[in-house]
Amino acid sequence: MSAIDRLSRRSLLAAPALLAAGRAAAQDRPLRIVVPFPPGGTSDLIARLIQPDLQRSLSQPVVVDNRGGAAGNLGADHVAKSTPDGTTLLLTDPGILTTAPSLFSRLTYDPARDLDPVTMLIYAPYIMAVHPSVPAQTGAELKAYAKANPGRLNFAHSGVGALNHLTMLVVAQHWGGEVTEVFYRGGMLGIQAAVANESQLVVNGATATLPFVKDGKLRALAVTGPRRLAELPDVPTFAELGWPAAEAGIWQGLLAPARTAPAVIARQHQLFAAALNEPTTRTRLADLGAEVRTEGPESFRRWLAAETEAWGGVIRARGIKLD
Repeated sequence: MSAIDRLSRRSLLAAPALLAAGRAAAQDRPLRIVVPFPPGGTSDLIARLIQPDLQRSLSQPVVVDNRGGAAGNLGADHVAKSTPDGTTLLLTDPGILTTAPSLFSRLTYDPARDLDPVTMLIYAPYIMAVHPSVPAQTGAELKAYAKANPGRLNFAHSGVGALNHLTMLVVAQHWGGEVTEVFYRGGMLGIQAAVANESQLVVNGATATLPFVKDGKLRALAVTGPRRLAELPDVPTFAELGWPAAEAGIWQGLLAPARTAPAVIARQHQLFAAALNEPTTRTRLADLGAEVRTEGPESFRRWLAAETEAWGGVIRARGIKLD
């Protein structure tokens, strides 16, 4: 056997050990969950809710890393460019991934190419809520008020092209009225602006919005989703009111850098599904109007493709572009 053959044989024999060493090194590093929004919003809430269970299951630190900006795209880009070793994950409202390709001509990452779906995590409907000073007690009255007072309602949203922004645009067009758009760097900041009467109208996820409604700081007038919320039985759905975008809402999903090994994806799916389905966590989420949805990577991939096509049509029809 030649020296070259002997060297090649030693390299082949050493490969499994090197791979195992690489996996061990990854396991020694903290699991970093990148939330591409400021603290306090739905993505942040979910990440911190399951953080202790994940730490117990992994026996290693789990760090929640808030990287807000550009409607979530800064954090998504960071994960897309991270090493695909299972130590950096993106926990986000995946709506940003379905709208970004249509909004940006020069997007710094390709959601479909540069991120691998792990699983959807939860769904929570949007709550449309107003500051108590707004003279509207029902959705129908809000529609009439917006039509009679064009531009008087400041609408707080988390970024041009964000799903709550697009949802309100579609609804306002249906109303035949106008709202004044006010951009905030995250959903929670928009909610806080509505509580402070800096903006009077907000459409945001039930998980983040419901506590302020329960405290009387906001008045809920409508919800998206297939049914009324148990916590708000008197508040009708968009569908009941005959409004569009009835299925919009806050979805939370988990993604990894592209080319992450399928076995690692499967393991992350298993870990996060177990944490979310822990009985106390499920009850807490239900109290916030959210339901667990952890069907896995292929189901999530199909959802992303369908939503990208649907919302892309809305963006193109309105000529929205961010560059």
